[in-house]
Amino acid sequence: MLTRIAKLFVLLLMAGTMMAAAETSDGVATAPDAAAVNTVAQVRQDKSWEYGPFVNGGTGVGIRSNFQFLSAGFQAGKALTPVLHAGILTGQFELGGNIMPLWQAYTPSAHEETITPKGGGTPYPAMIGGGTYRGVSITPVIFRWNFLTQSRRIQPWVQAAGGIIYTTHKFPGVQEVPQGTPGGSCVWNFSPQGGGGFHYFIRPRRSIDVGVNAAHISSASLGDRNPGVNASIQVQVGYTFWK
Repeated sequence: MLTRIAKLFVLLLMAGTMMAAAETSDGVATAPDAAAVNTVAQVRQDKSWEYGPFVNGGTGVGIRSNFQFLSAGFQAGKALTPVLHAGILTGQFELGGNIMPLWQAYTPSAHEETITPKGGGTPYPAMIGGGTYRGVSITPVIFRWNFLTQSRRIQPWVQAAGGIIYTTHKFPGVQEVPQGTPGGSCVWNFSPQGGGGFHYFIRPRRSIDVGVNAAHISSASLGDRNPGVNASIQVQVGYTFWK
């Protein structure tokens, strides 16, 4: 999984570099050095739109520590308030969202376990689903607080968000049952999450972003069983443009 993340990260940086080069090769003057401009204050005062691609990798914790995750997509957001002064909490509220056409979970291979029927009954052996799960995800609501510090390049944030995941097979694998028949978990899951991160401005209105989120995955009992992933740690790396 780390190899996949590394390859996607390299492609992301190459894309950002090519787009930045295109801007200066069309006869547009090169932007001032970021050290000479307060790049953080610039985008916060303008309440600019921000958007860009990202890759996301992570691992489950606890009983799901043998689950790994990989996703990639596009995120956008906009500051809704001016900078609000509140001492060390001085900052700005932003509303955003993202879409991930690539969402994958890597779980242990299918194996046999003893299943206890819901409500009691005689336990019985059954094949438990496993392997790689593929799907898509959308996070329609990201509430983010952007801190305004003395730094001209670094802009930290904290956030809370809620997403929806669709997989081509019921996730996580409980009992191998065909889609549309009773039993097992569900192809739909919800992913409430929260965490923090920062923008690192490499030039005005361009930044590399790093974030860490704790995410919960649950079907909200849409299936017969709701094993879920109680907790996972997700690391996100992205490239952001402001307009």
